[in-house]
Amino acid sequence: MTSIAVTIAGSDSGGGAGIQADLKTFSALGVYGASVIAALTAQNTRGVTGIHDVPSDFVTAQIDAVYSDLKVDATKIGMLSRIDTIEAVASGLERWDVKNVVLDPVMVATSGDHLIVDDAVSFLVERLFLLADFITPNLREAARILDAPVAETRETMRDQALKLKAMGPGAVLLKGGHGMGGESADLLLDKAGEHWYEAARIATNNTHGTGCTLSSAIAAGCARGLSLSEAVGFGKDYVTAAIAAADTLHIGQGHGPVHHFHAFWKETT
Repeated sequence: MTSIAVTIAGSDSGGGAGIQADLKTFSALGVYGASVIAALTAQNTRGVTGIHDVPSDFVTAQIDAVYSDLKVDATKIGMLSRIDTIEAVASGLERWDVKNVVLDPVMVATSGDHLIVDDAVSFLVERLFLLADFITPNLREAARILDAPVAETRETMRDQALKLKAMGPGAVLLKGGHGMGGESADLLLDKAGEHWYEAARIATNNTHGTGCTLSSAIAAGCARGLSLSEAVGFGKDYVTAAIAAADTLHIGQGHGPVHHFHAFWKETT
């Protein structure tokens, strides 16, 4: 059977993040990708200049069209910027009894632009955390959800991950890529306990879409039948290699994308 994953997220007109990054990741990892577009962004490597939310009833129509026809093995949820969109997605997950839900609570773009209105943050937590098998916030997103300072130590990361897991998701991957120092450490907290994923920090300006890419890679792993911990390792290996190859691409004038097809394209010049 063909493995199928769905991304429910916003579109990135620059192609490096959001729906575009998710579909590239699914394809690179051997998974058929379908999509539900929740918002359109006017965006490039330098920033976000506009957001146009898709009407919630049309988000619902897309969800019903996809899940009524495709045998979906995993679902990745990304940028949802408004309360009515979040409700449409939550209701759809419940209606179709969706499994293997990976929620990336996207709130801030790599450029620093905010992608969700303030009053939608608490609603996202209340409505979607209980439906998520897995959430993948970065340090800034965790701090915003918890109304706390950004974690700077492993002890604080552990404390924040425990608080996030207590809000309802099955597991938490707290991503340390936005931290400081020469090492990037992510913390997985699930029913088996905690596990740290450590990697040397890669010196590159081309990090646009890393969060979207990691969460969609984990969803791809789940779609292919991997356990959650296996899917995290699978996703981490993929995104690390995509970041390492990012400088072989020459895209835009700001934060360029990671190289989703590093295993397939010849090195560019």
